[in-house]
Amino acid sequence: MFETSSRLPDFPWDKLAPYKQKAAEHPDGIVDLSIGSPVDPVPDLVKKALADAADAPSYPTTIGTSTARQAAVDWMARRLDVTGVDPQTGILPVIGTKELIMLLPTLLGIGAGDTVLIPDLAYPTYEAGAALARATCVPVSDPTTYDGPVRVAYLNSPRNPTGEITSADDLRRAVEWARANDVLLVSDECYLEFGWDARPLSVLHPDVCGGSFDNLLAVHSLSKRSNLAGYRAGFVAGDETVVTELLAVRKHAGLMVPSPIQAAMAAAFADDAHVEEQRARYLRRRSVLRDALTDAGWAITLSNGGLYLWAEHPSYDAYGSVGALADRGILVAPGAFYGTAGERHVRVALTGTDERIDAAVKRLQD
Repeated sequence: MFETSSRLPDFPWDKLAPYKQKAAEHPDGIVDLSIGSPVDPVPDLVKKALADAADAPSYPTTIGTSTARQAAVDWMARRLDVTGVDPQTGILPVIGTKELIMLLPTLLGIGAGDTVLIPDLAYPTYEAGAALARATCVPVSDPTTYDGPVRVAYLNSPRNPTGEITSADDLRRAVEWARANDVLLVSDECYLEFGWDARPLSVLHPDVCGGSFDNLLAVHSLSKRSNLAGYRAGFVAGDETVVTELLAVRKHAGLMVPSPIQAAMAAAFADDAHVEEQRARYLRRRSVLRDALTDAGWAITLSNGGLYLWAEHPSYDAYGSVGALADRGILVAPGAFYGTAGERHVRVALTGTDERIDAAVKRLQD
């Protein structure tokens, strides 16, 4: 009777169950580096803001509070050098950015006969969102080389799963292509504050977009930046015509960020100190884990940003690598989850506690 799920790709994490069981048999327990879910504490100032706003009996608005929107706009200017976003018409809070990415084609009326471009190594939700809308999804290494009509094209930098940072030149080319072909270019920037070997730029940066947000959306999340994955808080900003359309449709769907969460958002975006602390945690974990993998015969490529190491071993394909690491009690994600270009790689998340990361390092050394 109901067959929507049949149009969607397989939920990949179910395939990891036997490897997870194997890794859990290690005498010192599993080191789960498969899912990039934060494990460090929510900042105290965010918890206080949430508690202080807990008395919220009324419905929130879809457009969100002016305080939350302004805090996000100020953060973009302060940390990303993105200016000119109108807090009244150019930004919209969302219930976690996975929700937005999954529903975006549907909310914008994209459907059968329309084409959506996604990166050839990509977060699975881009494909699932296109499938939900019955659109055609095409993985590409470079959207500007695609020959044919396109409605939406996704970018992701630093990229999940590889950690690759898109250069300013490549971003500019994508923007010019999108405008020349009337394509909505959606840049998923949830890892933007985690550049290691290079500085990631927003698609809304003036050096990229020329000061105009036409045909552009940037998607930002507090899940990684502020350890708020459990809060489900983010925003989309950019082309005011598109943001206005999203607002109009989302009102009907009741897609509203709860008022206490918006208070927490405002507090998180207003503070940079906790982000610097988190960056230091991830940088240390990245350094020791990268060295241990390299010393154990793994090659790390592309991983100059984000919260993942993109690793390949000459003796294994993706699932062989997952199995070899599971034998040591370490669970990682096979690169095949993210596209055929990842069939010899694994994604190793940095989102383990210091104790678990150190355990993984010791096992790799042994």
